[in-house]
Amino acid sequence: MADPNAITHRRVLKIALPIVLSNATVPILGAVDTGVVGQMGLAAPIGAVGVGAVILTGTYWIFGFLRMGTTGLAAQAHGAGDRGEVSALLTRALMIAATAGLAIILLQTLIFHGAFLVSPASPEVESLARDYLSIRIYSAPAAIALYGVTGWLIAQERTRAVLVIQLWMNGLNILLDLWFVLGLDWGVQGVSFATFCAEWSGLALGLWLCRPAFATPMWRDWARVFDRAKLTHMMTVNVDIMLRSLMLQAIFISFLLLGADFGDVTLAANQVLLQFLYITAYALDGFAFGAETLVGQALGARKRAALRRAAFLSGLWGYVVAIGLTLGFAIAGGWIIDLMSTSQPVRAEARVFLIYMIAAPFIGAASWMLDGIFIGATRGRDMRNMMAVSFVIYLAALAVLLPIFGNHGLWAALLISFAARGVTLAWRYPALEAEAAT
Repeated sequence: MADPNAITHRRVLKIALPIVLSNATVPILGAVDTGVVGQMGLAAPIGAVGVGAVILTGTYWIFGFLRMGTTGLAAQAHGAGDRGEVSALLTRALMIAATAGLAIILLQTLIFHGAFLVSPASPEVESLARDYLSIRIYSAPAAIALYGVTGWLIAQERTRAVLVIQLWMNGLNILLDLWFVLGLDWGVQGVSFATFCAEWSGLALGLWLCRPAFATPMWRDWARVFDRAKLTHMMTVNVDIMLRSLMLQAIFISFLLLGADFGDVTLAANQVLLQFLYITAYALDGFAFGAETLVGQALGARKRAALRRAAFLSGLWGYVVAIGLTLGFAIAGGWIIDLMSTSQPVRAEARVFLIYMIAAPFIGAASWMLDGIFIGATRGRDMRNMMAVSFVIYLAALAVLLPIFGNHGLWAALLISFAARGVTLAWRYPALEAEAAT
């Protein structure tokens, strides 16, 4: 009889594929949001929805550590057979989310003011964006709590539940978009209210799917929930992951800002090509999440061989997908560019730099997969430190390549940062394995 706990190709795919499908629904929602306000026949509402969504997505993104940290810690507790800690971790994550969401609501005036100072818009767009934000901001606790709920479910290998939540939220959001905007003529506020309803209902569904954690009194064992050592460890892991993520975001922001210096056509071409990176991330995330879950469980159970096999199989599938993406971009890259832009100058410029996107999945796969492995092991300090090293390497590459090669140098520096993250994390991997044996 097969061991149900054995780490197999089937088990990796069972975790990964629902996440890949879940990620595939994300761009559809953005397209519908844009499409319904586009039916109003005005440019300002489209810009307002885009600006408002970016502001809130950027704000919530700061708390993305809650998803990663919860997955790693809960997977380790699950692997160790500590059901009480598994339940307590969900309670802690929800409490952090509630606190963070309430803080965002209370500080909304400052957040909006700062956002529009950094990225000013026309008075009409800003006014409509504020209307959008003034409604959707009240779903901040739900949006952040969903990070914790998603991380907890992934740790239990329940990625189908994550897919169900995503399908429900996006499906409801689309239906309400159509009703509120096209049916009731609520305009930008209708799009915002649709998202508000979808996020709160998504959290309700997520909590229902987490009901095994609430079926026992352990989730409200307050002595355990507020255990100082556990709380300190959780906060340390989350802060390290947050710092790592901020440095990664700084790389992409600097890439966008520096690309603007090369003119509107090159900037637009870079934006088109970045969509290739998003496709890559959506595809590889599922296997990185698989690594988080299985590595975390193996480390919690102190099974070094299982940890190594989890890292190997998830990495193997990650590279299979990366090679497929590289081949796909090489064959269909031009067609994808044409699909994303009708401007002939932008199309021509994007084709000049397409080679970097053909190479990106293969070069970057190691960094994505090792991120998953280190998140599962909750090695936040290693992730932070190796990201800092990679960030310095990126800056050095920019200093050398940008003045000589222009936008080619910018793309090369970005790919060098991917390679640096992979190499530096690979260098720290033996220490991670050694921990499983102690």
